[in-house]
Amino acid sequence: MKIIIFAGGHGTRLWPLSRKNSPKQFEKMFNGKSTLQLMVDRVKPVVGIENVYISTGSAFKEIIESQLTELPRENIIYEPAKRDLAAAVGLAFLTLKQKGVNEPVAILWSDHLVENLSEFQNALRTGEQLINENPNRFIFNGEIPRFANNNLGWISIGDTIENKNGFDVHSFEGWIYRPDVELCNQLFESKRAVWNTGYFVTSVDFVTGLYEQHMPEMYSQLQQVVSSPELLDSIYPTIESIHFDEAIVQKSRPDQAVVLTFDIGWSDPGTLYALKEAIVANKNDNYIHGKAVSLATSDSMIFNQQQNKLVATIGLDGFVVVNTEDAVFVCHKDNIREITQLLKQIEAEGYSEYL
Repeated sequence: MKIIIFAGGHGTRLWPLSRKNSPKQFEKMFNGKSTLQLMVDRVKPVVGIENVYISTGSAFKEIIESQLTELPRENIIYEPAKRDLAAAVGLAFLTLKQKGVNEPVAILWSDHLVENLSEFQNALRTGEQLINENPNRFIFNGEIPRFANNNLGWISIGDTIENKNGFDVHSFEGWIYRPDVELCNQLFESKRAVWNTGYFVTSVDFVTGLYEQHMPEMYSQLQQVVSSPELLDSIYPTIESIHFDEAIVQKSRPDQAVVLTFDIGWSDPGTLYALKEAIVANKNDNYIHGKAVSLATSDSMIFNQQQNKLVATIGLDGFVVVNTEDAVFVCHKDNIREITQLLKQIEAEGYSEYL
């Protein structure tokens, strides 16, 4: 099995810890390691480092190579420009096809956290078995929800089709992208939906065949760049910008996908408050990093990167406070989704050097 880890996002929702030139997946916030390094560490025992591939932007070449010294350099697939996920996934799969690969492939993300390592690794092996049995499908991976999290996407699941190595495999019923609070509570109570991890296992020929069928122009363009790498910089930026789900998954038949559900202690710290939730055991606990003193403060994240400055708080409940070398950010957890709008305003007011 091959594993492709996508590491090309800019992580704007974790600003100011995550910046355009140094996105969140590269920040060494976990015992001196980045989430990218942690993900590679998780999958190496399953497939070996020689079968791990990284899909990323060419702007991150130096960071990738410095953090993943063991990884073969030919296993890094660089995008010269961001063209959304359909182009990135297509480039990765056609690159593997060009190399003669036709075996199960797992798609993973570089900015997630996993607590139960053995369960995660067993789930990958189970996905591989399921694709070996029937390569013409997607095995989507869903985390059994621990609570009604409306900051995540969900997968609607049907009846259990089979149990494989202790994992339930369900029919795939569709996506729910960041439901509102009421719907989210309904999904949680129904037991008919799981958190969408964004992980899936499939096969090279199946996916490239779907591109040829549903996105023929993109397929032709990607074939050109993998056959003639010198054309990558000129052709790739002209490819249609469209999400993989819209371009491929939504055009596939329901019987071309199943959902493998698991409990691996998965979390996607896509916002600063979600990062706090992922790290602390108790919801009301604080996460404090660096020099900080808090009085009567709960359910908050205090992150201080400056060694020569103390951050002190009183009476905060559900707040995020981040102090970096060049920016200070303070936000209540209920407003954390608005950070994208804040970044647009920062740029509009002439402070783009801080992004």
